[in-house]
Amino acid sequence: MRYKYIIITSGPFCPLINIIYLCAVILKQHIMKITTDTSVGEIVKANFKAASAFQANRIDYCCGGHQSVLEACEKAGVKSEVLIKQLEEILQDSDPDTEYINNLELSVLADYIVSRHHSYVRKYIPFLTQSLQKIADVHGANHPELTEVRDHFLASAGELTMHMQKEELVLFPYVKQLEQAKRENKSKPVSAFGSVTNPIESMMQEHQNEGERFELMAQLTDNYRVPEDGCTTYEVSLKQLADFEKDLHRHIHLENNILFVKAKELEESFG
Repeated sequence: MRYKYIIITSGPFCPLINIIYLCAVILKQHIMKITTDTSVGEIVKANFKAASAFQANRIDYCCGGHQSVLEACEKAGVKSEVLIKQLEEILQDSDPDTEYINNLELSVLADYIVSRHHSYVRKYIPFLTQSLQKIADVHGANHPELTEVRDHFLASAGELTMHMQKEELVLFPYVKQLEQAKRENKSKPVSAFGSVTNPIESMMQEHQNEGERFELMAQLTDNYRVPEDGCTTYEVSLKQLADFEKDLHRHIHLENNILFVKAKELEESFG
């Protein structure tokens, strides 16, 4: 949101009103300063609305959240000054959802990821498996890339299913134990995998693998563009695949850039 300074010049309370108003404006206009050295992940963590600019330019903000704006722009072939201007425009508006997520306890954030994103993956895997098979059967002769997309998605579906199980059965429960132990001033809980960094590194590598797989599917479909001879099922399937990728990006962002970072900091706090 943009705010203009409106100075009241008359009335007995005008000095006090102006002070209160200007303070409010300053607080609302406190926007993250972005430079070419700012990391992509930190920008999205501060305001998830920024993700739209990165997505539009095919810049990885989840698995590649560690890269700087300059590095991301060089890889994507985008001028950094243009992207920064886009981001500054977007960040004029605050995002209550981002503030909510950043203030969640780790246990609550883990439950949120499971209920919001893991459930989404499980819900749409059967639909996409069936619909991608159908359009590959019907349109595969003219669009052989559909067979590749189907195969990549089937591989991703299997990997994501196992990935989510490991998070739900191993990593997330341990993170909750860490948080509870800290809250109750107890010693660090013992785990079979040693430091929480070990499963986190494994999860991040798996995130990277799936991010690359979906990037390949996007390339094969020209960023999910429906050809002129595509039917309604073709259109619906690619739209759902694009939505699936978008949800996966946010899913990975919440883990890589927020939950995993805080979990490692929490474990380190035990000394």
